Amino acid sequence: MSELALTKTQYLELEKLSFGAFAPLKGFMTEAEFNSVVEDIRLPSGDVFPLPVVLDVSAENAERLGGAEPITLTFDGEAVGSVKPESVFTCNKADVAHKVYGTAETAHPGVTHFLGQGSHFIGGPVKLDKRIEFEFSEFEMTPDEARALFAKRGWKTIVGFQTRNVPHRAHEYLQRVALEQVDGLFVQPLIGRKKKGDFTAEAVMAAYRTLIGEFFPPDKAALGILTTSMRYAGPREALFHAIIRRNYGCTHFIVGRDHAGVGDYYGKYEGHELIRRFEDELGITVMRLHGPYHCAICDGIVTEQTCPHEATAPEAVTHISGTDMRAMLSGGNRPAAHLMRPKIIDSVQGLTLFIEEDEK
Repeated sequence: MSELALTKTQYLELEKLSFGAFAPLKGFMTEAEFNSVVEDIRLPSGDVFPLPVVLDVSAENAERLGGAEPITLTFDGEAVGSVKPESVFTCNKADVAHKVYGTAETAHPGVTHFLGQGSHFIGGPVKLDKRIEFEFSEFEMTPDEARALFAKRGWKTIVGFQTRNVPHRAHEYLQRVALEQVDGLFVQPLIGRKKKGDFTAEAVMAAYRTLIGEFFPPDKAALGILTTSMRYAGPREALFHAIIRRNYGCTHFIVGRDHAGVGDYYGKYEGHELIRRFEDELGITVMRLHGPYHCAICDGIVTEQTCPHEATAPEAVTHISGTDMRAMLSGGNRPAAHLMRPKIIDSVQGLTLFIEEDEK
């Protein structure tokens, strides 16, 4: 049997496929699935699916491995699973990038990663034989395990929250607004490939353990992780994150301002607009929430839905985002208490806060 050594990112995709986190996908995308998703945001079956999930290889490996025999997949010298190659293909990467990310500019981190992947892709069903333990693996749940936890707690309705940031007051506001409407909150930070300048997994987990452990009722919130890559694909990734949380048993999912965005590539509520096109087919209720900010006149965290002062007294408004918090903390500043809880800031003191190089 032929072998292929996986990167950590590729291994984690294999794992998620095997868990059913990316259902209805059962393997790395074939050419037909890839083209259908890129062009139509659907699999050939008609199921909504917005982003490619591929096993990229070099041209040499594509020629070596193409065929009907299962390929043994290894990670760090150990056999971890297999893929049955039903499709070996390539694509016009610049064209695909434009369709998936809305740009082919290499300043976009998702585009840079995609263009840097191998020239060919191997698609087909996968099998996971061995799980690898990483830092924070004790927080990783399979979809079946998450559903079992929700059932044990008696939760009938569960809202999922996606994040890659240390929590600030605006995100906490969204979580609390959502939790008023459901039985439980499932915070699932993305722990996987991210870009230089993003918060480290260590910082995100320390902060969320503090927030959930000290500021939410213990029977109303749970912390897990999602070990997959950040794509920075904006609206398409918002849809992807909703589908994943459906697979984990969530009945609701929060999509706020510029979900999964980067820079100025996407409109503030473009994710809301794309989800609106497909929401009747997703099997999960998406809470399209507006981006909170602090208003000195209203004296609290509000949104444009509840506060007039962003338009009439903009000097009273302080916008809150992961980008803003990263800028403050990287400059050695301590965000004000109305922007980030002091205990959250204290929880990350002494930790490496930011990723120093783009991850592979």
